[in-house]
Amino acid sequence: MEPKEETLATIPEEEEDGDTVIPDVENNPKPTTKDNSSDSSDASDSDSDSDSESEDEAKQSMELQTLQYQLSNEPSNYDTHVQYIKVLRKMGEIEKLRQAREAMNEIFPLTPAMWQEWARDEASISTGPEALLGVEKIYERGVSDYLSVPLWCDYLKFVQEYDPSIRAFLPDGISKARNLFERAITAAGLHVSEGSKIWELYREFELAIFCRIDETNLKEKEKQVQRIRSIFHRQLSVPLANSSATLLAYKSWEVEQGAVLDVESSNLDGISSNVALAYQKALEMCNARAHLEEQISRQDLSDSEKFQQYMIYLKYEQSSGDPGRVQLLYERAITDFPVSSDLWLDYTQYLDKTLKVGNVVRDVYSRATKNCPWVGELWVRSLLSLERSRASEEEISTVFEKSLLCAFSTFEEYLDLFLTRIDGLRRRILFSGEVEGVLDYSLIRETFQRASDYLSEQMKNTDGLLRLYAYWAHLEQSMGKDMVSARGVWERLLKISGAMLEAWQSYISMEIELGHINEARSIYKRCYSKRFTGTGSEDICHAWLRFEREYGTLEDFDHSVQKVTPRLEELQLFRSQQESKSLPESADQKEHSVKKTGREKRKSDLNISYEQSPAKRQKNAPQKPKKVHDKEKQQVQNLAEENEGRETKQTVEEQPKEQPIKDAVPGRTKGFTDECTAFLSNINLKASPRHNCDGYNVCRPLMKICDDSSVTLGLAYVDFIDDEHLAAAVAKNKQMFLGKKLSIARSNPKQRKDSSGERAPTEQAQSHQQTGNAGTSASKESSIETSKQSRGRGDSVQLKGKNTFAVPRNVRPLGFPAIKPKTEEGEDLKPKSNDEFRKMFIKKD
Repeated sequence: MEPKEETLATIPEEEEDGDTVIPDVENNPKPTTKDNSSDSSDASDSDSDSDSESEDEAKQSMELQTLQYQLSNEPSNYDTHVQYIKVLRKMGEIEKLRQAREAMNEIFPLTPAMWQEWARDEASISTGPEALLGVEKIYERGVSDYLSVPLWCDYLKFVQEYDPSIRAFLPDGISKARNLFERAITAAGLHVSEGSKIWELYREFELAIFCRIDETNLKEKEKQVQRIRSIFHRQLSVPLANSSATLLAYKSWEVEQGAVLDVESSNLDGISSNVALAYQKALEMCNARAHLEEQISRQDLSDSEKFQQYMIYLKYEQSSGDPGRVQLLYERAITDFPVSSDLWLDYTQYLDKTLKVGNVVRDVYSRATKNCPWVGELWVRSLLSLERSRASEEEISTVFEKSLLCAFSTFEEYLDLFLTRIDGLRRRILFSGEVEGVLDYSLIRETFQRASDYLSEQMKNTDGLLRLYAYWAHLEQSMGKDMVSARGVWERLLKISGAMLEAWQSYISMEIELGHINEARSIYKRCYSKRFTGTGSEDICHAWLRFEREYGTLEDFDHSVQKVTPRLEELQLFRSQQESKSLPESADQKEHSVKKTGREKRKSDLNISYEQSPAKRQKNAPQKPKKVHDKEKQQVQNLAEENEGRETKQTVEEQPKEQPIKDAVPGRTKGFTDECTAFLSNINLKASPRHNCDGYNVCRPLMKICDDSSVTLGLAYVDFIDDEHLAAAVAKNKQMFLGKKLSIARSNPKQRKDSSGERAPTEQAQSHQQTGNAGTSASKESSIETSKQSRGRGDSVQLKGKNTFAVPRNVRPLGFPAIKPKTEEGEDLKPKSNDEFRKMFIKKD
């Protein structure tokens, strides 16, 4: 290369068509003499210009610092990189400009215009053979990123101008130029609208060689004539724009060689039949594509519309069946839409199916992952492409490590990458004779370990994680020949996703396939009592029974039945409770229940109890499940405790079993006091002591519900061991239980007694008589006070009023005549105390 004295600040700008704008020096000559009268004005102008330049430099320096700070915080910002390069180029910072371009190209592929600008900048400031090679490398990198006919033309012109061997038409230079021209023809020679530019440069180069051949060397001249004629024939057989102009140029050249042809018309007279037929076919193909070319070249189309036109054009080319033309059109579309993941996926899929040329496909995948690094499927296909082309382990490993640095939208994409990598390692180990290098199973285990560490928490309880661990355990057993490690893999999965029924089933399936019946049985014993989603709990119980029928002895089957039967009964009871709770109320019922007062709710309960006959109430009561014999029940419990002892760890997801209350409390229970008693009303008539509601789990371990006879009245007392648990139960007042809002209030007889004072027997009788004769008003007053307290949300809800707890039971609903309660001797019944009333609802021992 010849020395260039220009700097970046003096490089002429480029117009959009690529032509250099030369400064008009002749029309703007510098002054040679100065007027003395204008010295002062010139000095002032010089000072103002200097100040303006200083301001511009300060502004550029500030802008440069800002861009550097932005890039340090966000190195993947494309627009900031572009602006940073633009400012450096304007300031003439050559070394920083090179570094900035290299830094950007490490992250993003550069556009053809950016490669052209970079190559021209380096060509203008560099000298010597090393500089020539540097610029050629820049052009090579540019033409490998995107298809660009202008960039190829610049490259071809550069080597003809600056390469001494090509410029001197030395044999080595001619060979180098021809190889480069053929590469350009292969890459862009089929470009319908712009491909003719490369063909013309190729012909001009060969014509220049022809002109330098000695006239006496007829053999060499004839050989060169045939070479030029061949280039003309090849171009005429390709559907290109302006093919008629190419035909006229060919006819003129043939006339120069002595042929007799009409150079003024486009007829094919005098041209060989083969050339004429090829030209006619190419012309028809060009005319068929003219409309499609026009559509993708329109400037008024939006990006989506232009993309759609490319898709239509691609379908047409694919139907024509020419892979070269399809590939070139894909390259043109990629140049216009470089970050379209759908386009890259479609392009690579087409190459995998049709072209199957190793180096070409690998290059396309490399560019695809560079343009769309966030698409995991492109990385997966890239790894498979490298494996097909027998790439080295180092190259495959490098691509895999790069893929893990990308930010994908889902963790399933990372999982696919890990599995693809493991698949490749497995195949290469099994067929190690076909590849170089020595691979070991430890590399597979290490990859599994990395995948587990990265994905276990994010993909917990998913089928994808199960797939990973199942594959891992299989390879540990089949390739690693380590059954202990295989079981360790499953145990590790159960610690993470123990709530997945499929994980247990897959573990059991592996043991059964390997003939390890005892190990499979032990896994069933560990998981049959666990809580799984849906019907999983029932499914694992039935699966155990089926397993014992098919693989176990009679004793094993009987043992499994003893284990499974209570569990299935428990699950059936739990399902019935869930179904009763999920019964939807109608809109009218909900609105009516909101408007009800405490008195109206009691009235409805009492009406039901009075109106329904005992036979009807017995019919509506839920049927109790069959009880296990006491001795058999004790045996099942002992076996369950032994199995629980063998279970080393419980999963976090496992929930406590729903254990029904087995016995009612006979009278007062030891350790319970009257101050820690709650009164429950509005209990669903279908409730029994075996029912436990999930909404009352906080007090369930301390609840002792009365017998069935009291529950059927819709009332019950509940004793607690301390005030803390009582307050927790009262806080659940008005919550749904078996489809009804359960009323819970604190029972505190001492406070009622202190507030009302000690009464004489006559006063009590009088109070009782007044209550009996004016039951309606007393009931109304008590109901209002009770409703106020029941609506409270505090922890210490108390019932206040003049009546004792026994009085409301003697109040008849509205519409019934007042009946004074009598004893067997005919005397008025006295109000009962809290303990006396409780004994009415509690069975005696």
